[in-house]
Amino acid sequence: MELEDFINKFAECFNQTGASAFKPETEFRKLDEWGSMMALIVIAMIDADFGKTITSEDLKNAGTVASLFEIVKNK
Repeated sequence: MELEDFINKFAECFNQTGASAFKPETEFRKLDEWGSMMALIVIAMIDADFGKTITSEDLKNAGTVASLFEIVKNK
């Protein structure tokens, strides 16, 4: 699993936020589109595309896309 692939899959979860907005340092929880439904979508994407299970607590502990990637990678 590579960070670039993760960012691309992560960006695909969003409908209103353009892919160019997603970089390793993006603080995803500050995006206007972020909410509880988006959290569930991201959790489902990580499970389906990467075969990893994360919790809402993992999302809370991740400040950026890169830090979420590290959490997923280490599961």
